[in-house]
Amino acid sequence: MFGIIVFIGVKIMEYRQLVELAFEIREFAYAPYSGFKSGAVILCENGEVYTGCNVEIASFTPSVSACQAAISSAITNGNKAFKAIAIVGGSDDEDFNYCAPSGVCRQMLEEFCKKDFNVIMAKSVNEFVVYNFDDLFPVPFGKKNIIS
Repeated sequence: MFGIIVFIGVKIMEYRQLVELAFEIREFAYAPYSGFKSGAVILCENGEVYTGCNVEIASFTPSVSACQAAISSAITNGNKAFKAIAIVGGSDDEDFNYCAPSGVCRQMLEEFCKKDFNVIMAKSVNEFVVYNFDDLFPVPFGKKNIIS
């Protein structure tokens, strides 16, 4: 439905566009058990953007988060170099709060992200914060731990 969207150069206005798209994608989430719907938009270094929303399954283990869906979509389309991700989430009947990536999502991001990768968390289209990934995951387990 959204296809590939290309952003040239990343500035705060473009981060706002990523947040807007994350809120749009959130509407497609399937969350009949928790009611917590999330959307994520990952920006690749080449300017392409991929989206994802969470999909809950009754047994929860095979569920997929919005971050995982966006990352997998980018990888499926041949992109493994990421610049930023925008994440939104919450229940329809509550005010939104900042939605941080889960531990599993942080581990997935660790696999592909460079030191300058940014995580954008939003309460609304106009109210968002930007974190450097290293600040959210200061002591990761990664390739350096298993490859000598």
